[in-house]
Amino acid sequence: MLAQREPEVLSEVTVQSGRLAQKQFDAPASVYAIDAQTIQNSGPQVNLSDVLAQVPGVVALNRNNYAQDVQISIRGFGARSAFGVRGIRIITDDIPATIPDGQGQTSTVSMTSAERIEVLTGPLAQLYGNASGGVIQTYTREAGDQPELRNQLSVGSYGLTRTDWQMSQRSGSVGLVADYSTFGTSGYRDNSDARRQQLNSVITVDAQPDTRVKLILNVLDMPYAKDPTGLSATDALAKPSSASALAVLNGAQKTVSHQQMGVVVDHRLSSDLSAKARVYSGTRETLQYQAGTATSTPPKATWVGLSRDFDGFGLQLNGKAKLSPSQRMDWVIGFDQDHSVEQRQGGGTQSGVKTSGLTRNESNQAKNSDYFAQTNWHLAERWTLTMGVRSSEVVLSSVNQCWDSSCTARGDTGSATYKATSTVLGATWHVRDDLNLYLNQGRGFETPTLSETAYQNSTNTGGFNLQASKSEHWELGSKWLLNANSRLDAAWFRIKTDNEIAVDSSAANTSYKNVGQTVREGVELSARSAITAHWRTQASYNYISATYQQGFGGVPVGSSLPSIPARQLFSSLQWSEKGFALPGGKPALGTELSLDWVARSQVWASDLNTPGTSAAGFGLLNARARQRYSWGHAQIEAFVGIDNLTNKDMVGSVIINQKASRYFEPGLPRNWVMGVQSRIPL
Repeated sequence: MLAQREPEVLSEVTVQSGRLAQKQFDAPASVYAIDAQTIQNSGPQVNLSDVLAQVPGVVALNRNNYAQDVQISIRGFGARSAFGVRGIRIITDDIPATIPDGQGQTSTVSMTSAERIEVLTGPLAQLYGNASGGVIQTYTREAGDQPELRNQLSVGSYGLTRTDWQMSQRSGSVGLVADYSTFGTSGYRDNSDARRQQLNSVITVDAQPDTRVKLILNVLDMPYAKDPTGLSATDALAKPSSASALAVLNGAQKTVSHQQMGVVVDHRLSSDLSAKARVYSGTRETLQYQAGTATSTPPKATWVGLSRDFDGFGLQLNGKAKLSPSQRMDWVIGFDQDHSVEQRQGGGTQSGVKTSGLTRNESNQAKNSDYFAQTNWHLAERWTLTMGVRSSEVVLSSVNQCWDSSCTARGDTGSATYKATSTVLGATWHVRDDLNLYLNQGRGFETPTLSETAYQNSTNTGGFNLQASKSEHWELGSKWLLNANSRLDAAWFRIKTDNEIAVDSSAANTSYKNVGQTVREGVELSARSAITAHWRTQASYNYISATYQQGFGGVPVGSSLPSIPARQLFSSLQWSEKGFALPGGKPALGTELSLDWVARSQVWASDLNTPGTSAAGFGLLNARARQRYSWGHAQIEAFVGIDNLTNKDMVGSVIINQKASRYFEPGLPRNWVMGVQSRIPL
């Protein structure tokens, strides 16, 4: 196998290429890695959208609404989500943050203690099973040999406060990283203030020279996050800081309590064979007061409560085999089994207070049993063949437990089993030491979520009659080291889906249906360069055409899928007085400055693509400045950031097919954050 390398300035990074770890430059896929220093420089480290904006193919829309989380899509998958994340997989320290039906959330990701974030797009993502339009993995940093205390305090516009206390220590074979953070904001918009605190702790135990055990604890407590909901086009333009009148009248807000624990064991059986096992469990409690759609006196709306238990385990074997002097193979086989059970209830509210009686009470379950395998077969010095397969079974079920006459929002009792075999086949041509070309083809699937199966329409379609959406992916890409300091990646992709799932009716209860074919086709570019020891730059661009190939419900053929901008651009210019540290290294003292440009084209908020249902495109300029000092053995860092430097009016995100036409969630005007952080050896 030809030795592939990246220059020291760009440094070699090992990433998950499908289910196999591999050097990023050699990986036969579009996989992007974000290091800890980039995460730290992104801002107060609250929203994943702040760092994902630089990843080509990823659209991360910050709703500035902590009751609904950020909206993330990858190559168009997940764009339809009205809350949380769906259609893509979120994994934290090898523990899924996405339940078997494809729903997930990013709020449990601890950015303050993250060592790196990896984003995998394209066909190889299908090896993660249901709803794998892309995969986002985060990893907590490990404790170093020197005990250390880190502290951070930030304040900013609209009452933003952010604190973080982080301790790391190693004693013999045991390492500990414990991170406790708090966040609060008064909110730019009315009825948008929020509070939350989080604990993320990882203990590593090197039980034997060939065995490592990792124990993960993650706790999130959000006492409240008020929900301003969306605005009409008129209000978004004239009163962007306002909230929906119904949201204020009915006390729209959300509370969350989330706890999870996990254990990951890595054991090397021999020089060519290793095993990894994981087991986890957790609980999640949410209570949401909704805004409602009709004005009444006294004001009335509804609430929804969710009590969820989840667990899972997995096992995989990784191996290497030398087939001949010129051929070798890296392989992995394994299985995943995950389970989620939840009690979902609902009822009425009056002036933001619960009224007696349930209108909804059901027990929902989702589980999956998957087997997977992947191999990278290095056929010769310059060719690698990638093959992968995943056999998946997903079972969704619901039991309506609400038979009282007040149960006007009865969900359906039923179940559905979805089986699929996802395959990936690809080839990489290592043209030169500094140039790789790859071609991949894969098949994937996406089941409806439990919330999408809850209701049928008047003709008894939807619900547990929904079929899984099937997708076929093609990707052609290149990775080119232009010189010792510069790199350019490019990818073309085409994705065809059948049985796409879309909104059927937004009457009293939202129902869904399968609507035929869609096509997503586009190109992605990313470049970075260390111009000198003190200057560096990076940029990414993506174009996507995502359209319905069959009409439905008044939606004509050729209509654009909502919430997917056709074009997106990120560019950054950075300067460091003493030079930049390599990933994982200690930042140098002195001043660092950066200027970022983030732009995107218009997005539609409705499948119909009718006038007045789109948010205009925009470009934002963001600036950062950091100054590092030494104080004895400690390092002190002061920072300030200004986002939307030119004070552009814009819509940050859209609510798809909102039945009251309140589609738009305004973005922030010019806003700032400043603070100080320390690293103190103990």
